[in-house]
Order: sequence, then C-alpha cells, then structure tokens
Amino acid sequence: MNAKTKSDQGGHLISKLGAFTITLLQELSSLVWMGRETISEIGERIATRRAPFRLEHFFYQSNRVGVGSVPMVILLSVFIGLTMALLTGYQLRRFGIVTLVPAIVSVSFIREMGPLFTGIVLASRIGAAYTAELGAMTAGGEVDAIEGMGIGALRYLVTPRILAIFFLTPCLTVISIVSGIIGGAFISSLMLQISYGYFYDQVMTNLLVKDVMAGIVKSFLFGAIIGMIACYKGLSVRGGAVGVGIATTSSVVTAISTVIACDSLCNIFIVTFFP
Repeated sequence: MNAKTKSDQGGHLISKLGAFTITLLQELSSLVWMGRETISEIGERIATRRAPFRLEHFFYQSNRVGVGSVPMVILLSVFIGLTMALLTGYQLRRFGIVTLVPAIVSVSFIREMGPLFTGIVLASRIGAAYTAELGAMTAGGEVDAIEGMGIGALRYLVTPRILAIFFLTPCLTVISIVSGIIGGAFISSLMLQISYGYFYDQVMTNLLVKDVMAGIVKSFLFGAIIGMIACYKGLSVRGGAVGVGIATTSSVVTAISTVIACDSLCNIFIVTFFP
C-alpha cells in the first residue's frame, strides 16, 4: 500500500511538472509570435512608406516610462549605493583596505546594480501599468474593436509601449548608476573618511569600457523583456476584472523573475568570454 501511494504521488508530481512545462512552452511560443508579428507589421508599414506608429503615442509612453520613473530610480539607487558603500567599508576596514570602496561601488553599479534595479523598478511600475491598461481594453472588447476597424492592435497599442521602454531603460540606467555612485560617495565621506576627490579619481581609474557596455546592453535587453511580457500578459487577459488582476500580478512576477534570470545568464556569459 505504501509503495503504491508513493508511486501515485510520483506520477502526480511528474504529471504536474509536465503540465507546467507545456504551459511554459505555450506562453513562450505565444510571446515569440507576438514579437514577430509586431516587427512584421512595423516592417510592412515602413516598406510602404507609412509611419509604423503614431509619434504622439510614442512620446506619451516615453514620458511615462522616463520622466515618471526618474524620482523612484534616483531614490532607490541613492539608498542602495549608500548602504553598499557603508557595509562594504566597515568590512574592508578590518583588513585596512577601505580605499577599495569607490572601485567596488562604481563597478558594481555600472555592471550589475544599475541595470538590475532599473529593470525591477520598471517591471513593477510600468510593466504593471501596461498589463492593466491592455488587460482592461481586452476584457472590454476594445482590442477586438480596434482590429475590426482595420487598425493593427499590435502596431497601435504594443509598438509605442515596447519602443518607449526599450529606449528609455538605458537612460534610466545611467541615472541609476550616477545616483548610486553619489550615494556611495556621500556616505564614504561622512563615515569612512574618503574624500569626494579621491572617490571620483578611483571611479574614473576603475571605469572600463567593457563594464559600461555590459551595463548598457543589459539595460536594452531588460527593457525589451519587460515590455514584451507586460504587453503579452495584457493582451491575453481572460475573465474580466478578476482576469486583469491576475494578469497584472503574473506580469510583474514573471518580468522580475525573467530579468533576474537573464541578468545571471549575462553575467555568466561576460565572465566566461570577456573576463
């Protein structure tokens, strides 16, 4: 009886794992299809010498993504940089190498913290908004109405949003990096007796082109991931208001998890091929 129960439990676990894998592959294929169709629509419009999307929509979304996210990005980055410098400094002081704090903070923010925390902020703030908006339109039949009028829903609704977050994420990443370094410099001067001049010299000395390129490439990638996931979740809403809430939660969780996983893979690739 015991062996049979364990066998049933094992079979149930395998069936659940198989169902999860199938659902994941279906979601991934649908996401890839949406991206392909969006690019195809843009290409067709450009080939016929027509605007691929309305500029006013793009500028509106850019304002939301960029200007609207600046205060949160600055606040988060300053406190993260401040905390990192403080805790790192107190640990390194035991070994008499507290002067390494500027290099650690600057390289960490340029390669890792800046792009990652910017991606998390945008996934939680903009990704949720995108999903809720498109989800409400899908549940209310507005997306079907747009398609019925002969207007491409992907071109009209998705393209301006994805391009806005794609191009604005690197800009916000630069702001995050500068804010984090300023926060680290402030606490280093206040608590670790490291002057602003020395901090700046160490940042510039340890600044490498490959670190800057790694951070910028990551930010572009994170922006595309967040935009695609948020729009896809919004357009695949089912079940009215409850479905919108479920899709919004799923969008934020999926985007943040994917960004972190992608960041880890990027770090493995960079360390392996560009040590």
